[in-house]
Amino acid sequence: MTCLLPAGAPHSRLVTPVTDRPGHDRRYAIDPTRVSSELGWQPRQSFEAGLAATVRWYLENLDWCAAVREQGGYAGGRLGVLASNLS
Repeated sequence: MTCLLPAGAPHSRLVTPVTDRPGHDRRYAIDPTRVSSELGWQPRQSFEAGLAATVRWYLENLDWCAAVREQGGYAGGRLGVLASNLS
């Protein structure tokens, strides 16, 4: 997948491990065998193509994203930690 944003930045420096998620999975694995064999379900596109399409959609709809954040009162701060645990 080509780099969409930020242009040319080393993406590894944009990832920050957090301490409030003990046991945080480093890898997720899903076995679709049962849903495929019992229901006949098959994905319409590969994981990589779906991920690329999702990222592209968000980049093309930044105004919508900003409106949703504003409506929800989200200012871009870290979530998942109680204020009392921050000290």
